[in-house]
Amino acid sequence: MANSTLEPPGAPGQKPAPKPSLVQALRSIFSKTEDPDESRTITRRRRFVMAAVLGTLGVNLLMFLRFFFPRALYEPKTKFLIGYPSDFGFGVDTKFQKDFRIWVVRNTEGIFVISAICTHLGCTPDWKPSENKFKCPCHGSGYDPEGINFEGPAPRPMDRAHVELNPEGQIVVDLSHLYSWPKGDPSQFGDPGAILRNV
Repeated sequence: MANSTLEPPGAPGQKPAPKPSLVQALRSIFSKTEDPDESRTITRRRRFVMAAVLGTLGVNLLMFLRFFFPRALYEPKTKFLIGYPSDFGFGVDTKFQKDFRIWVVRNTEGIFVISAICTHLGCTPDWKPSENKFKCPCHGSGYDPEGINFEGPAPRPMDRAHVELNPEGQIVVDLSHLYSWPKGDPSQFGDPGAILRNV
């Protein structure tokens, strides 16, 4: 009678199952048979690639359109009202320094407006009432109450803005029209528009 006992796999009398060859393994990986899960995966991949391409094109389009809207610093108006002559007493008025970078000065000759820009390197000097002068904090240039340099590296006096009275009697300042006193040249500070006399 034949022995009917079963031998476990890998027993000495049984041959092991042959391993698939490398070629068969590659064929199974790259086979064209697709199950439903694989087709869904491919669809998801296609959507992802399409979204990435459209996103990149969209960002590039936005960057292109950004060139039509340049970053600009909007400066304050160059022409503006500062009030009536009676609003200003003798001396230097600094209330417009922050907004318009000017000082309004009244002396025995009249009212004029100094552009608060140091003629050395363009810093904004400070008015020092105790010393009765403008002092630049950058390199120490000093100016008298009329804006004329007398110490430090400033090469010339500070400029004056054009001033005139409008029909209502208010002072109009125009910073686009400046009067200067270039070194070695005659002063423009006495020109019409550089000072309001008899106000």
